[in-house]
Amino acid sequence: MTALAIQKLIDAGPDGEKVDAFLQGRACPIVEGSNVTFVWRGEADGVNLRHWIYGLESANALSRIPNTDLWYLTFDIPHGSRVEYKFEIHRGGGSTWIEDPRNPNRARDPFGANSVMQAEGYEEPDWAKPDPDARPGLLEPFGFHSKAFGGQRTGHIYLPARFRRTRLYPLVVVHDGSDYLNFASMKAVLDNLIHRLEIPDMIVAFTDSPDRIREYPNDERHARFLTEELLVDLTARLPLLDRPQARCLMGASFGGVAAFSTAYRYPGVWGRLLLQSGSFAFTDIGKHNRRGPLFDRVVEFVNQVRDEPKAVSERVFVSCGVYESLIYENRSLIPLLDSTGMQVRFVESRDGHNWENWRDRLREGLSWLFPGPLMFIYE
Repeated sequence: MTALAIQKLIDAGPDGEKVDAFLQGRACPIVEGSNVTFVWRGEADGVNLRHWIYGLESANALSRIPNTDLWYLTFDIPHGSRVEYKFEIHRGGGSTWIEDPRNPNRARDPFGANSVMQAEGYEEPDWAKPDPDARPGLLEPFGFHSKAFGGQRTGHIYLPARFRRTRLYPLVVVHDGSDYLNFASMKAVLDNLIHRLEIPDMIVAFTDSPDRIREYPNDERHARFLTEELLVDLTARLPLLDRPQARCLMGASFGGVAAFSTAYRYPGVWGRLLLQSGSFAFTDIGKHNRRGPLFDRVVEFVNQVRDEPKAVSERVFVSCGVYESLIYENRSLIPLLDSTGMQVRFVESRDGHNWENWRDRLREGLSWLFPGPLMFIYE
């Protein structure tokens, strides 16, 4: 056991060879049941574990084994968890955040990369990895002038491998499309799930915003752009099924707010919603949320939804990580949505507010909203 091995190192005194032997062949972090030991080796004044588990102290100090350069910290991490982290190294009055040099698992996002701790029970899904047997779909760039925004809007269209203009397809519109493609492996996910017949062939529009912080929180222009411009343009150019059940809006974080608020402004148009870790901040008293002024318009919108709940779609899939600060808001949203008569499915995961969490929920979300031949069930 790791605890016993560490105690032997402490008892042994200064012995670099024993430290070498301890680390030899060990995968880091060291996972044993629910115990996870983080280790770092090097000279420093102090070392902290910096993680993204809401509710725990964000900086946790590693202990140095006396007379060695080995630092360690043991955490109790629940089964099935996935945690992103860095080490904070203190030297000479300054500090630097680094990835774990002994851990090859990395997660990338628009801000860089983090190391990833994978607890027992977590596995990266095989359906998120490129499959040589799955015929690849085609990504094509698109662009047109938006009257709502008074400027050019661009993105990419995914066409399934067996695309035919003589067939009709459902449409999924994705907020922060480039990030879903780059950090959530969404093209590989679509290729694989379609190949496995878990979802039908579909057309997917990956959209991006040049100013998502302003445009995503219940912006009338954004809702008009998606519904009266993008949907109309795509319907004119592509063979799309013309019914609400075949149209889906999806997004994560502020993108989830944008998807839901658009459907709220245009009830009955978007029959499917896929909302991941939506930033659904609200207040019970007053108008200002503890999250700051960037959330003021979100709070105004969600407070309105809470005061005037209504069915805006037919099926809504919601996911959120239990290690996110937004878990309370997402849990609170579910009974509200359910009370309107919409079909709602809510999934929690032992993960945080990150792209691989959202990637890992795509199979369940897409196949419930659009069941393919192998996933279809009668309810």
